[in-house]
Amino acid sequence: MAYTTMTVRLNSTLGDVVAANVGETGSYENVSEYIRDLIRRDKERTEQQTFDRLKAELDLAFAAPESSYMPLTASDVIMRNKVSKNK
Repeated sequence: MAYTTMTVRLNSTLGDVVAANVGETGSYENVSEYIRDLIRRDKERTEQQTFDRLKAELDLAFAAPESSYMPLTASDVIMRNKVSKNK
């Protein structure tokens, strides 16, 4: 497993938050552990948001009357998704 070392500059307010969460009084043994956990949770949140958007779109599709369905090619779907991403 490869590791990457990064240097992060924090203002005093954010530094205080980190200090409060690390060490004897905090939930984490060290800053690296805290940052890794924050990154994992952010990744999970992003994945959950993506899943929720997909689920909402599927719910709408399944709730629509059959008469509203239109035939689409894979290219149509790809183009529609590119357009909606740019909004």
